[in-house]
Amino acid sequence: MVKKIAIVSLSDGILGEQFVQHEVEIGLRRLKEHGFRVEFMPHARAGMEYIKNHPEDRAKDLLQAIEDDSVDMILCAIGGDDTYRLLPYLFEHDELKHALEKSLHNKLFLGFSDTTMNHLMFHKLGVNTFYGQAFLPDLCEMEPELLPYTAHYFEELTSTGMISEICPSEVWYMERTDWSEASVGVSRIRYSNDGFHLLQGKSRFEGEILGGCIESICDMFGYSKYEDLKALCEKYELFPKPEDWKGKILLLETSESQPTPEHYRTLLEALKNTEIFEVISGILYGKPMDEKYMEEYNRIIVEVVDNKNLPIVTNINVGHATPRCIIPFGVHAVVDTVKQTITFDK
Repeated sequence: MVKKIAIVSLSDGILGEQFVQHEVEIGLRRLKEHGFRVEFMPHARAGMEYIKNHPEDRAKDLLQAIEDDSVDMILCAIGGDDTYRLLPYLFEHDELKHALEKSLHNKLFLGFSDTTMNHLMFHKLGVNTFYGQAFLPDLCEMEPELLPYTAHYFEELTSTGMISEICPSEVWYMERTDWSEASVGVSRIRYSNDGFHLLQGKSRFEGEILGGCIESICDMFGYSKYEDLKALCEKYELFPKPEDWKGKILLLETSESQPTPEHYRTLLEALKNTEIFEVISGILYGKPMDEKYMEEYNRIIVEVVDNKNLPIVTNINVGHATPRCIIPFGVHAVVDTVKQTITFDK
């Protein structure tokens, strides 16, 4: 059971800006009302400019949270776009490995979006993590209560240390356009959700899940605005080799940038060039934000994969579309689109 949560800013430093403090107060109050002790790591609230310029301090916060044996969960504040800059401070002298060895018990690590790269950092060292929610986007939701679907999975993870089963949400929500204090207590526009979509392949397949935000993944192949990103990821071998993907289920989802269908095709083709489509057991794809380009994405992924035997399931409530479940990485999963479930071993 989680008693203490450490909040880290590993990508963007927005958590420390004044214009989000009304959200921070909501999230902090909710966590405390649920009995959690909350600690913002030393630099988590240092602000956007500081966080941008000091990746070494972001890394220090993560290492400190890992080594602190009073911490049960490490919760990412939000995503961003440059968490790759932590690589030298976590791997050059095996800093992350040594911190994990010092820790007396494993922590739950939860985040999504650019945090995809942090998940891959932990995966590189054989540590399982959880993908799908973060502090600002989820715990600080400005509706009167946490979104029920989001709350269900967060409460299950913090009370049991695991996720047993994922089912589709009954509804999905239009993304907010106003994040000011005027939106506090204002409910989102909601629509009926129609479950997991099997685009092709067998309705039942299995394997450990790994992946994340497709833009973050493909940044590692040279699609980033940061000139040194590709080289750093190659130096530290962040993207798993094809043999590591054998039998796994690839999780993908698109960010709030909502890539055009043309760019989406380019990203998928870059992934195909890694040859992982030849060894994985299936693909899960998160619902795109506001369902924008949903039909186009579904058509394009089938065309690019070009293997009708590889199962592809879309409209999973994970990633940048609201609400969000939580998906365990590194745990054996069974996807069954007839039963509309994804179940996980204990």
